Amino acid sequence: MNEILRKRVLAEGVVEFDIDAPLVARKRKAGQFIVLRINEQGERIPLTIADAWPRKGIIRIVFQVVGKTTEHLATLGEGDSLQDVVGPLGKPTHIERFGTVVCIGGGIGIAPIYPIAKALKGARNGVISIIGARTKELLIMEKEMARTSHQLLISTDDGSYGHHGFVTDVLKNLIDSGTSIDQVFAVGPVIMMKMICKLTRTHDLPTIVSLNPIMVDATGMCGACRVEVGGETKFACVDGPEFDGHRVNFDGLIKRQRMYLDQEKVSWEAYHKGKQEEHSRLGE
Repeated sequence: MNEILRKRVLAEGVVEFDIDAPLVARKRKAGQFIVLRINEQGERIPLTIADAWPRKGIIRIVFQVVGKTTEHLATLGEGDSLQDVVGPLGKPTHIERFGTVVCIGGGIGIAPIYPIAKALKGARNGVISIIGARTKELLIMEKEMARTSHQLLISTDDGSYGHHGFVTDVLKNLIDSGTSIDQVFAVGPVIMMKMICKLTRTHDLPTIVSLNPIMVDATGMCGACRVEVGGETKFACVDGPEFDGHRVNFDGLIKRQRMYLDQEKVSWEAYHKGKQEEHSRLGE
């Protein structure tokens, strides 16, 4: 059992947990993730390790409420425990001194891009970070990203903060201005990563993306997280989660992400029906 030591709501539907997980904290590297289970009957879900404090034995995760399991997870608080926290999983981010790197995080993707940017700065790269969200209220981890970047650029879809538009617009402006860029890292919605890669391909900029497809066992056994990269089938859990973005079949990935929407809806409805029945029994 792993205790939740600290809980913080970062934005509407976005929650941060600090979790007691000494073994994971000691081994974790940038880009890796955990798989957690709330209870014995719970679904296994992958979540990127947003930060870690090895000496204290603590890891940090940030998640967005998007379905039954994450909604249930968000109801937990400090002092509650998780049934399982397994990790660190996946291949770590390849960190070296590239030169000038651009780290792009969209929405909840800001959380996983943060440890990557932090590690890249530690390797003496010049770090330009671009983060974006639909609105200012949904933007997360701005202070953390500012601390780990030499330059931080912000965009919002509605123009309520920073550049009015998308992170791709901000990247294009950087490129058009003649900024020297040696490597791009991007994490966020699949469509965002697809458009980033479409842009960087035309300028021959190496681009690494972190994928989060449907995942079950996270050990390469089930094949649920398979993605097509360079015409070959790869498993995001053991071959990734990071891949050369110019080789990823994003259209295929988008289709796979939508495969179980009906089942997810049934699970969400059953969860809420169970909660309503429990409240009725308790006379609430």
